[in-house]
Formats: sequence, C-alpha cells, structure tokens
Amino acid sequence: MPMLPTNMQLQEQLKRILIQELQLMDIRPQDIQADEALFGDKMGLDSIDALEIIHQVKQYFGVEIRDMKEGRQALQTIGTLAQFIENQMVTADC
Repeated sequence: MPMLPTNMQLQEQLKRILIQELQLMDIRPQDIQADEALFGDKMGLDSIDALEIIHQVKQYFGVEIRDMKEGRQALQTIGTLAQFIENQMVTADC
C-alpha cells in the first residue's frame, strides 16, 4: 500500500500546481501562506480559477469536489484544500 503524502507535502505540491496551471507568474510557492485566502486581493483568483483548481485536484490527486458547499469549504486556503484532499485520500484508502 503506497504511503499517503503528508499535509505539508500536499500544501507544497498544491502551491506548485496552482502557480503552474493558473499561470501565476508573479507568485512563488514561498509567497503563498497556508492560511492565506486563495480568493481575494493577493492571489487575484476568481470563479473560473476555482473551476480550474477543482479540475486540477481531480487530475493530480483523484479527489473530487462534488458540490458548492464542499467546494467553498475546501477552497478557502492552501491549508484547507490540503486538509480536504488528505481526508478524501484517507477515506478512500480505508
């Protein structure tokens, strides 16, 4: 059985994925704090970016965000997204 990534590993991977896939050329992984809002002034992400993040989470991690309530909770910060992915992977692994 493969080892699941740690929450910190997920956060780092998510930062790289977001920067690459959303083409955030002015942002480096170390510029993104785990508890910093993904949507707002600094990152400049919008609802189209949210759909892309949902797609990338499924592509990279095999985890689906199924509804708005689940998505709104998961997509608050890198930390909440990593926790959501981790929870889904643990549940799927059981």
